[in-house]
Amino acid sequence: MTEMDGHGFHTVGYFSKEKESTEDYNVACILVLPPFQRRGYGKLLIEFSYELSKFEGKTGHPEKPLSDLGLLSYRSFWTQTLLDVLIGLPRGEDGSPPIVAINDLCEITSIRKEDVISTLQHLNVIHYYKGQYVLHVSKELLETHRRSAAKRKVQIDPKHLHWTPKDWAKRGKW
Repeated sequence: MTEMDGHGFHTVGYFSKEKESTEDYNVACILVLPPFQRRGYGKLLIEFSYELSKFEGKTGHPEKPLSDLGLLSYRSFWTQTLLDVLIGLPRGEDGSPPIVAINDLCEITSIRKEDVISTLQHLNVIHYYKGQYVLHVSKELLETHRRSAAKRKVQIDPKHLHWTPKDWAKRGKW
């Protein structure tokens, strides 16, 4: 990824993706160079990796172990993405809260089930009630999310992403 200014293009960071991951990693490594950190580039690269996973039709997750900063970045992305989806769910015809399964969240976002659950637990929005799990997003969390979303400068627009994943299972023998 590069940034352009009056002096030309400058590399700000990159991510690498395994061609064929037996562990369902959608990212092997993300790097944002120090002068460009804390500007949203890491989250943008994370978002890009998940958009590629959506094109592949599978869920993914980063290669482990994550650094402390990596976990913070991913947790922030997962939080933002899951809250965007939850807020956008339509209410029932009678005004009842929307019904969504964890697997639905995984399919919509391409985020691995374990990461969805751990993020919802971290946000304290998943609760066990009368024999089932329910999600409750507080007004404070919604307001915090709205303020955070208003600060986002750049996002990946999947309509402008033209990429066809290669099916490595069909490759010929060397």
